[in-house]
Amino acid sequence: MTGSADFHAQYAAALRAYVAAQGEDTLSVGHDLGRRALQDQISMLEIVENHHLLVDAPDCGIDTVVALRFLLQTLAALDVVTRGFLDGTKRYQQQRARAEDLADRDEFRTALVNSLQEGFFVADRSGAVIEINEAFADITGYGADGVPYTWPHPWMADDKAARTRLARLLADGTLDTEAPIRHRDGHLVWVATSVNAVTSPGADEDTGKTYVGTIRDVTAARSAAERERAVARLATAVTVARSVGDVLATMLDECRATLGVRHVTAIMWPTGEHDPAVHIAGTSRTAKWHDLDPPLRSALEDARGWLPLTAEPVGWETDTDTAHGIVATLSREATLWLEFAESHRVSAEDRHLVTALVGHLSLAMQHVRQFEHARDTSLTLQRSMLAPTDLPAGFAARYEPAVSPLEIGGDWYDVLPVGEGRIGVIVGDCVGRGLPAAVVMGQLRASARALLLTGAEPATMLQQLDSVAALIPDAFCTTVFVAILDTRSGALTYSSAGHVPAVLAAPESRPRQLTDARSVPLAVQSEGPRPQAVATLAPGSTLLLYTDGLVERRDESIDAGIARVARVLERTLELPVDAVADAMLDKLAPALGYDDDVAIVLYRHPGSTFVIENAAVPALLSDIRNRLGDWLRCADVPETLAADIVLVVNEACSNSAEHAYRGHEPGTMRVEAARDGRHIRVQVSDSGSWKTPPADPGTRGRGLLLMRTLSEQVDLDGTADGTTVGMRFAFGEGTP
Repeated sequence: MTGSADFHAQYAAALRAYVAAQGEDTLSVGHDLGRRALQDQISMLEIVENHHLLVDAPDCGIDTVVALRFLLQTLAALDVVTRGFLDGTKRYQQQRARAEDLADRDEFRTALVNSLQEGFFVADRSGAVIEINEAFADITGYGADGVPYTWPHPWMADDKAARTRLARLLADGTLDTEAPIRHRDGHLVWVATSVNAVTSPGADEDTGKTYVGTIRDVTAARSAAERERAVARLATAVTVARSVGDVLATMLDECRATLGVRHVTAIMWPTGEHDPAVHIAGTSRTAKWHDLDPPLRSALEDARGWLPLTAEPVGWETDTDTAHGIVATLSREATLWLEFAESHRVSAEDRHLVTALVGHLSLAMQHVRQFEHARDTSLTLQRSMLAPTDLPAGFAARYEPAVSPLEIGGDWYDVLPVGEGRIGVIVGDCVGRGLPAAVVMGQLRASARALLLTGAEPATMLQQLDSVAALIPDAFCTTVFVAILDTRSGALTYSSAGHVPAVLAAPESRPRQLTDARSVPLAVQSEGPRPQAVATLAPGSTLLLYTDGLVERRDESIDAGIARVARVLERTLELPVDAVADAMLDKLAPALGYDDDVAIVLYRHPGSTFVIENAAVPALLSDIRNRLGDWLRCADVPETLAADIVLVVNEACSNSAEHAYRGHEPGTMRVEAARDGRHIRVQVSDSGSWKTPPADPGTRGRGLLLMRTLSEQVDLDGTADGTTVGMRFAFGEGTP
């Protein structure tokens, strides 16, 4: 039996003896055993463990309290000896326990940090990230094996914004912000970042500073919020859309920033065998079905079989998971193509956003198509109520309704031939605005046109129109100006029913108002017949008939507006009559636009002569052709003859532009035309040198032949100082 086993056997026997007798002599045996334990190097721990084995043994019958006295008596001898050892080893045990505690705490800290659902990181004073947890690696795609991540960090999506945030952190010692980062695989992630500066105890405030922070992926929440905002914006914007183009442009605005979309294209599938219609937003170009790329056409055709409001990314690169864009079905009749500016991966949030937008877009497209159908019907009816736009020679007209989107209002005009060389002109203004006034206008205009075609004089026609207006609700107080123009003599017979006066401007006199035949508006009781007057239009003069929307302003009298009209008319006498009409609307428009309907009719009475002098360059030939053609039409020259005259004059001007100033700076060319009884005389002249045509001009030099063929007479005078070509054309009765 070993020494230790013998000791424990004696200890057990002594313990039982003491428990049985509980005397001093049996207790002192324990003290002796303690001293023996020191000699045999039996540890206190071993004695205690053996003691508890004896006491805790089943059916031992030993009183634990009594047994404890014996154990303490045994250990008393060891106490003095072990006290010094314990004091010496106490500090060692404390340091060892502290080291073990730190190791346990570090292991616990690592486990705790990795258990966080938020990304955790530590950065040093240089900005380098020196520690991250697993959640941080999942959010950014950058793992712990890459630590440290020096500044600038590889996941930063916007370097400038990141530097701004760093400056705020250094200044304040804390930062809470939301910003985008670029995941290692390239897609964008929005994170909420919270960073605080930490200074180690006893360390310098600057050199001992580190930064501890967390990041949380808020992409889904942000996308949901942005999706709700985008849907709300789209739903609001498309309520005012009036065309497919408006709807697609609104969709593009919402998808450009959030999805990187460059173009939005709608494919409207036909019911028959025709190609689908293609509408594109985001570009000025137009496209037809076969202009689209074949892979895209195939994807769009496949999408026709999808359920409505389905959105899928589409790409034709087999080796990547990126897409060129997203195809979505609006309905069986419409498919949408969202083309990315650059191919990229489509996230689940992107699909959710497109699906939400497409739902509203589908409803908007249905509303727009219904609106377009209603608008087409409305415009067809409205335009049937307006005068024809194909006006007789010398006339120009403009119409501006005050109430959008109507193309008609309470104002109207009419210009129509009523006999040989006679043209009837009407300008009227019903009380009110918008559709109610337009209804009255349509009835009065139809009646006025019918009365004018009967050949009635202006005053008689207004008296008859009084009876008509009395039968039409709300036609009371309508103002009308009626005139009949004799284009050959320039005589203008007119009568006014309470209307603003016409203005007549001639080249060598001040503009004047035609006020000699004024009377009350329609259906207003008056005494006696309506008056009638005659004015004569001088050659080259311009006549303006208009409604009060052109001249009325809230802050001034109507006389001031009429005077302003006269000034503009006087300053535009040299312009073609169409240009005068445009200038009237442009120069007289209020800063906020017209707030009343405006109708104007202009007539330019042909002068006895036509003169135009331009630089001898080919680019100005079209201006000469257009202005000469206008003058010939105003002079009642038949269309065929006018076309021949314009052709030969263009040929003569082309010769001047091409040959007269060859080798020199371009000079001028002058075109003069005049009506002389039954002839039209035209002269084209320049100050360049005459070039003798070759004996065999080949395919060129046929201009003189053309002039002689189409004109009655050609006179050519060519010298070193210039060339003049004179031509005469038979005109009027007796023309061969």
